[in-house]
Amino acid sequence: MARKAKRDLTMEEQLARGPLDLPFLMLVLLLLGIGLVMLFSASYYTAYRDSKPPVNNNPYYYIIRQALFAGAGVVVMYIISRINYQHFRWMSPFVLAGAIGLLVLIYTPLGVTINDVTRWLKVGLVFGPTFQPSEIAKVAVVLFFSARLCKRDTEHKRRFTRRTGLGRTLNWLEKIGFLELVPYGVILLVVAVLVVFEPHMSGTILIAVGAAAVLFVSGISMGWFVGLGSLAIAGLTFIVFMTDYMTRKINIWLDPWLDPRNGGFQPIQSMLSIASGGLLGRGLGNSNQKYGFVPEPENDMIFSIVVEELGLVGGCLILLLFALLIIRGYWLALHARDKFGMLTIVGLITLLAFQVFFNIGVVTNLIPNTGISLPFFSYGGTALVIQLAEMGIILSISRQIPAPRKD
Repeated sequence: MARKAKRDLTMEEQLARGPLDLPFLMLVLLLLGIGLVMLFSASYYTAYRDSKPPVNNNPYYYIIRQALFAGAGVVVMYIISRINYQHFRWMSPFVLAGAIGLLVLIYTPLGVTINDVTRWLKVGLVFGPTFQPSEIAKVAVVLFFSARLCKRDTEHKRRFTRRTGLGRTLNWLEKIGFLELVPYGVILLVVAVLVVFEPHMSGTILIAVGAAAVLFVSGISMGWFVGLGSLAIAGLTFIVFMTDYMTRKINIWLDPWLDPRNGGFQPIQSMLSIASGGLLGRGLGNSNQKYGFVPEPENDMIFSIVVEELGLVGGCLILLLFALLIIRGYWLALHARDKFGMLTIVGLITLLAFQVFFNIGVVTNLIPNTGISLPFFSYGGTALVIQLAEMGIILSISRQIPAPRKD
């Protein structure tokens, strides 16, 4: 009996140590490498002109820090890829509780306000000066929802007594799937409220998108998405028009020239940067707009510098790499060993896809400014480490994809 238990354990270890998906890994590393090169090009002048500590006119400040975080992130990605992803099931409630706790801390003196919004926490020198808890919240919601919903097909519907009106009502709510959605709705509402009042509307949307992707693939009725989606859109519209901060963003998006020296300055300069790149670009390192025109070109607007230097062709090639990474991720989801692995990959890849879309949409003024960074490109050490950790989870799931049969 002991011998059989040992044999089963060895099989599980072998599954967890199978070959990871090389195409997915190569795409991640390729985007990371290109991102570091473009970050150095985009941030060199900004760092050189910044005399405030801790930059102190060091032109290599941003790239050195980002490279260190990239190295740490690759190590984290590798370590996570070696973990049996089944462990993430029992870890998910603790990760979610920790994420909610960090979001609450934003509203304490530990919260950091930048550009009139409070989205960051002071964390000292361990993880960098600040980081956004919403980055962890996105992953936590996906993991928790995936861990719970993967058991959906095996759970029996609850039955209540038919002798009372309350019992009959509960049976009807259970039949239409309302009671099943209540715990997920409560969790999503708590997280969303904590994020939306930072204010961080784009982060709220991303969290909702990740959760919706997992719920949709798990088999929740389409009617709920139509109804709740309409309610969410109405709620967002109300928040936009009742909040001066959001109303101002919408007006500037519709016509940046209403305030060309302040709110409209960034989108105007971003579009000029893209237009001046032409078909083949000015050449790597030869951007003019990064010399004090595009605000903080190493952050959300880095793609405008990419297109200016590499041209339309270079920008499209980078978008193609992102598209290939996303498609490969969904392919891994379709071939995952179990439903938990499939739901987790779908949630994480959907987050990545929408984050890329939001960032490119802002840079081209397709959508209002959201404050969403471009994965693997924008400066931000903690965000980069978390992104690579997400890729590590996907690689961990890829290790256990069953090998194709040879007939």
